[in-house]
Amino acid sequence: MALGKNARVDGRRSSSNYCSTVTLVVFVALCLVGVWMMTSSSVFPVQNEDFSSQDTKEKVKQEVTENDSRQFEDSSGDLPEDATKGDSNTGNFQDESKSDVQENQNLPEKMTENTVEENQEEKSLKENAEEKTESEEASRTETESGGDSNSESGEKESKGGENGGEQPDSEESSGEKKSNSDESDKKSETGESSDETKQDNKMEGQTDEKVDRNQDKESEQSSGENKMEGQAKDQVSNEVFPAGAQSEILNETTTQNGAWLTQAVESKNEKEAQQSSQTDQNRYSWKLCNVTAGPDYIPCLDNLQVIKKLPSTNHYEHRERHCPEEAPTCLVPLPKGYRQPIKWPTSREKIWYYNVPHTKLAEVKGHQNWVKVSGEYLTFPGGGTQFKHGALRYIDFIQESVPDIAWGKQTRVILDVGCGVASFGGYLFEKDVLTMSFAPKDEHEAQVQFALERGIPAISAVMGTKRLPFPGRVFDVVHCARCRVPWHIEGGKLLLDLNRVLRPGGFFVWSATPVYRKTPEDVGIWKAMSKLTKSMCWELITIKKDKVNEVGAAIYRKPTSNECYEKRPENEPPLCQESDDPNAAWNVPLQACMHKAPVDASERGSQWPAQWPGRVENPPLWLKSSQVGVYGKAAPEDFSSDYKHWKRVVTKSYLNGMGIDWSSVRNVMDMRSVYGGFAAALKHLKLWVMNVVPIDSPDTLPIIYERGLFGVYHNWCESFSTYPRSYDLLHADHLFSMLKNRCNLVTVIAEVDRILRPGGKLIVRDNVETIVELENMVRSMQWEIQLTFSKDKEGLLCVQKTTWRPNESETIMSAIA
Repeated sequence: MALGKNARVDGRRSSSNYCSTVTLVVFVALCLVGVWMMTSSSVFPVQNEDFSSQDTKEKVKQEVTENDSRQFEDSSGDLPEDATKGDSNTGNFQDESKSDVQENQNLPEKMTENTVEENQEEKSLKENAEEKTESEEASRTETESGGDSNSESGEKESKGGENGGEQPDSEESSGEKKSNSDESDKKSETGESSDETKQDNKMEGQTDEKVDRNQDKESEQSSGENKMEGQAKDQVSNEVFPAGAQSEILNETTTQNGAWLTQAVESKNEKEAQQSSQTDQNRYSWKLCNVTAGPDYIPCLDNLQVIKKLPSTNHYEHRERHCPEEAPTCLVPLPKGYRQPIKWPTSREKIWYYNVPHTKLAEVKGHQNWVKVSGEYLTFPGGGTQFKHGALRYIDFIQESVPDIAWGKQTRVILDVGCGVASFGGYLFEKDVLTMSFAPKDEHEAQVQFALERGIPAISAVMGTKRLPFPGRVFDVVHCARCRVPWHIEGGKLLLDLNRVLRPGGFFVWSATPVYRKTPEDVGIWKAMSKLTKSMCWELITIKKDKVNEVGAAIYRKPTSNECYEKRPENEPPLCQESDDPNAAWNVPLQACMHKAPVDASERGSQWPAQWPGRVENPPLWLKSSQVGVYGKAAPEDFSSDYKHWKRVVTKSYLNGMGIDWSSVRNVMDMRSVYGGFAAALKHLKLWVMNVVPIDSPDTLPIIYERGLFGVYHNWCESFSTYPRSYDLLHADHLFSMLKNRCNLVTVIAEVDRILRPGGKLIVRDNVETIVELENMVRSMQWEIQLTFSKDKEGLLCVQKTTWRPNESETIMSAIA
């Protein structure tokens, strides 16, 4: 019994162990199934999340493209209407994508326990969907690869597809997604929207539609304006750029075309470019100029070796230009304590002492109110030798004496001889009058440098043995206030050169001691001048006394006809030969003769120009349609096209797109001016432009003067007759490529550095080859590149000079005393 009882107990125990084992196995199986279910059910959200990420990437890329193109637009209001709609659709699409992604990401949290059969059914549906998607993607890839088999992108896609076919299933899915993303990127840039519309996925279709709209917008933009590729540090709005030397107007904008580069490629290209640029920059080794003149060095006026060997200085030969055989390539040092110049019009009253640290003139002329030292400033009370109580009072006195002078209307461009610190010209700006002031670099220390630092036009020049660098018959008035020039000696050579540059009917204002003093010397000079001016047929209009300034002025008028010349009892001074060109002025020796007055209505100088400002906009009457202009059109049409071109360039580009603070720009030079269009386009700003016509360019300087502007002739293979740090902005339109055959560009850039103020800007328009060469040069001088870009082998460069100076120096033996 006992045995049987124990047997039943063992049987129950065996049965219980069996049930426990089965229960454990079932539990483990259920756990495994649950884990499998969770893993299986998370596939769809992951897939959708990847797809949404791809679309988001597409949208980000699209936004970058739009932003990059807009930075060269005037405003968003200029964008096409469909582009604006596309932006709003993009926002909606982003919101929809976000909600879809959130829903899909929440699916695992919402799922409850499912049976094995339900999970198997879900798995089957997913696999069928994946197979369908893979089939469609493979079909589309094969079609596009076949249709674009010759393209580089097509080859890449085909290669990617082959590699994907060799991968396992899980990797193949990832490869397909990558291929799909690449194709989508390609389509967003090439506009292949016809294939994209075949997609079944709704969200993908919305993306393709957005890309299509963007491509339509870019097509409309490209058909309406010429696009440029380039780099820009500052924003450029509708930049205008000439094609070569032609005056046609082209719209310059920057958009991103072609495929987006990878960061690896971009970085590699930049490193190579920097290495190449560094190699080019290392070719230039700059040194400081070690010269006696120090920071005031003017190479062609400080050639002391030549000056010492001059046989005579009786005719001021030592103050004329004597350029060294080789133009220097060194950089002029800055004066200690140099600061950014004071802005106009405050600069007319005072400048920083350490910018022009000279006190001799203040010591000698301080009692005449030329210049005074006031702490860290040099101040200019507005006086001069002949107007100690102010220039404005003296200017009004002249017009009261001869109302026909009509400052700023009848009289626009004048020449001030022996200008001192140029207060006369500085205050004439208030009357809309441009004054070309000049004085020699002599014992009156730095007088022209004072003028330029004040923001007043001036050049260093002397009336010696050669003609002044101006064409004939261009100045409305010539002024000399006690300029101490011996006009009457040697047949009146010096006064006859003023007669050459004075417009027929123009005035000569002479306020000097012989006019109002009765010393023996003054009386003798007055008699000699009276005889000379009478023989020149100048009419003495008036002699007036200025009681306030205690001076007097004799005002003469040049004849407008040849009648007086023909009736003279003596042909002295003689008339110049017919072959003598009054416009020839570069290194031409002075002659004691007079040129006949033009009488034909078609000749320049026979009629007075229109009053300012009308004369600046219209072609001169003597420009004939039979003449061919610089750009190949009839001369009047050429003039008008040039003016329209520069108005557009200045308005659309220079004033808004260069990042230039024009309120700090006062002294400007156009290094290669044609008709003066660049200066004319800036006429509404409070600045002045020195128009330079190179000696090997068409002689258009008379046209520039005729429109109420001014300038000089110059050879850019030599230094300009101005002090260092004279100009705030230099502009060069296709100048440097012209000079490459005549000059060493390094010497020209060294000259540019010399005459440009620290912080000043250089704008260059030239061919790409020249632009690259110039950019390397200025980079080697540590200048800042503000903007550079190119189109059709033409380039634009805007750079800013810094205060950097080299450590090593170079002794210029020709400039050592």
